[in-house]
Amino acid sequence: MEIVRIRSITEYHRFRGLPKPEHPLISLVDYALVQFPEDEKAVNIVMDFYSIALKRDIGAKLHYGQQMYDFDEGLMSFIAPGQVLRLEKEPDTLHNGSGYLLQIHPDFLWNSPLAKNIKSYTFFDYSINEALFLSDKEETIIVGILESIRQEYYTNIDKFTQDLIIAQIELLLKYCDRYYNRQFITRKISSHQMLTKVENFLNSHFSFEEQQEGGLLTVKNVADAMNVSSDYLSSMLKQLTGKNVQEHIHQKMIEKAKEKLSTTDLSVSEIAYELGFEHPQSFSKLFKLKTNVSPMEFRRSFN
Repeated sequence: MEIVRIRSITEYHRFRGLPKPEHPLISLVDYALVQFPEDEKAVNIVMDFYSIALKRDIGAKLHYGQQMYDFDEGLMSFIAPGQVLRLEKEPDTLHNGSGYLLQIHPDFLWNSPLAKNIKSYTFFDYSINEALFLSDKEETIIVGILESIRQEYYTNIDKFTQDLIIAQIELLLKYCDRYYNRQFITRKISSHQMLTKVENFLNSHFSFEEQQEGGLLTVKNVADAMNVSSDYLSSMLKQLTGKNVQEHIHQKMIEKAKEKLSTTDLSVSEIAYELGFEHPQSFSKLFKLKTNVSPMEFRRSFN
């Protein structure tokens, strides 16, 4: 399907039949006002700005990243510039639903700490695989912040407007960060299922008896196999086990190396190549870092 590229917030307002934004670099609108042509069943969009939405009962399905989400009450989505967003209207939908749509062009954040810090909120990445669900209490807090932004947005713009809105956006992101961490904790069943899948994948990968093809196993390799993003998977594993994906890979790699060192006559270099290392020195350095002994010292301990 053709991708619609939207380069400015003003362009998005025209695209969705909204009034001209009060400010060219930021917009907060009632989602019920967003218009969809009757013959538009699905569309792929790439926007050059951040989009934060809280939507209720919109009668549509949203695809971003590898998964699809039905919007129930209190569900938030976070889209970063350059991500592909696909919206599919459900048949016979008579309403657009309700909620808030906050759009922020990166230029609006210039000369503020948030211009750099916004990239540290990993849900702009892993939210493409898991949207945020809110309790009634959490939704009340988020709506309160959005209403504060709305009040400032529709007030006469002056030299304080940008700083005040940015402060509210930062508060919004901090609360969402808290709620995402809560979501990881409360969704233990699905998280533990993912952990099992990761363990099975790593065990299968390191059950080889010959040199690995394609070099070292990477975090992206594991995340792709799980059909999630790297940041999402690392954050989830960190919550459950205290170790991120890279640490899990290293743990399995060292376990396999110990097995080879203690049960075979393969040289350290041969073991390094089998594990996917291009240079045996890199393997020896990692092994000593993780075990406090060199590969040869470990092998001698069995003689």
